[in-house]
Amino acid sequence: MKIERLSHDKIRIFLTFDDLSERGIQKEDMWQEIPKVHELFTEMMDQAYSELGFDATGPLAVEVFALPAQGMVVIVTRGKYDPQQYGSGHEDDLPEEVYEMEVTLEQSDSIVYAFKDFEILIEAAHMLRQHVTNAGRLYSYKDKWFLHLEPDEVDSTKHAALIALLAEFGEGSSVTPAVMEEYGKVIMPEQAIEVICTHFKRQD
Repeated sequence: MKIERLSHDKIRIFLTFDDLSERGIQKEDMWQEIPKVHELFTEMMDQAYSELGFDATGPLAVEVFALPAQGMVVIVTRGKYDPQQYGSGHEDDLPEEVYEMEVTLEQSDSIVYAFKDFEILIEAAHMLRQHVTNAGRLYSYKDKWFLHLEPDEVDSTKHAALIALLAEFGEGSSVTPAVMEEYGKVIMPEQAIEVICTHFKRQD
């Protein structure tokens, strides 16, 4: 489980499928209101508080994204907390857990990985070339490079190896191509892996 702060009131949590299976949770369970999912959410909020000081008391907007062969991304946004809703406003009047969750669940088949450094992306592209060539769209967004692949661009027999390589060099991202189209910049509109390998050599 990896937690990072996106802003003062927003955090992102990345759960691998191993994280889920260790807790007896299947991907499909995240769509259901069951005790073990609630326990997982409580654990995530406890870890967010201990690592980042993120206080999850009050109304929360929770977005859950399923990423192919990677895991789940959970984005939690904290709303304004009104203690008047829970009594006189004294701490003793507050319940131990005050989670008002508005949950949005989305599943994307797109493969999107972020790379902090272009040199790392070059290295990754040369490794990926053995699995896929005529594929990939490259974006620049928030000082990172994003490689976007569609499932139909990838041979299903090479899918697992491709994801393993991407995870070795980059980081799975919940940023959608639509967001990058609007707020980012398209660097290579097609065949990004082949273009990178053709124009950029690997470091010795």
